[in-house]
Amino acid sequence: MFAIVIVLIYDGTAQSSNADMRTQFSFGAKLGANYSNVYDSQGEAFNADGKLGAVGGIFLTVPISKYIGVQPEVLLSQKGFKATGNVLNNSYNLTRTTTYVDVPLLLLVKPVPFLSLVAGPQFSYLLKQKNKFTGAGATIDQEREFDNDNIRKNTLGFIGGADINLGKVVVGARVAWDLQENNGDGTSTTPRYKNTWIQGTLGYKF
Repeated sequence: MFAIVIVLIYDGTAQSSNADMRTQFSFGAKLGANYSNVYDSQGEAFNADGKLGAVGGIFLTVPISKYIGVQPEVLLSQKGFKATGNVLNNSYNLTRTTTYVDVPLLLLVKPVPFLSLVAGPQFSYLLKQKNKFTGAGATIDQEREFDNDNIRKNTLGFIGGADINLGKVVVGARVAWDLQENNGDGTSTTPRYKNTWIQGTLGYKF
């Protein structure tokens, strides 16, 4: 359904946006949302559900040829999850919100003017982590254990997806996942996991 809507939008705007911009440098900004969760999790009775977060930032499109290019981006990205689990022999309900600076280094494949396929590594730096506990099971000791745990700041991941180019407007869809766990030196006692997320954005090229 999403693809059909995009094709209809492109068809309706083709007369005003049919210029082939694949060989042009461009700078732009984007804004959208992440739907994030975790995978490869380790922890006693740890079960996670997805969570919505905001994402926004800038990008630069650098053509190498008509059909190949590179696109570095710098994004401020919210991730996280909602979870139930057990730590210190007590159950808990947790909503975790993490704020990262994400730097994807993307290879562009541009088969046609309105479509760009993207994929590449992503480097993430954790700026902030917020834990919100709910329910009667949570204790002060549990919250202290989560807040004082050793968490990885720098994380390597992979990201891929596609951009629909409607003139200067760009509709982007991405799927991404971390290649490294969230724990820093391996001493983490709270659940260990890797982030994964789906991202949708609306951008504009200047």
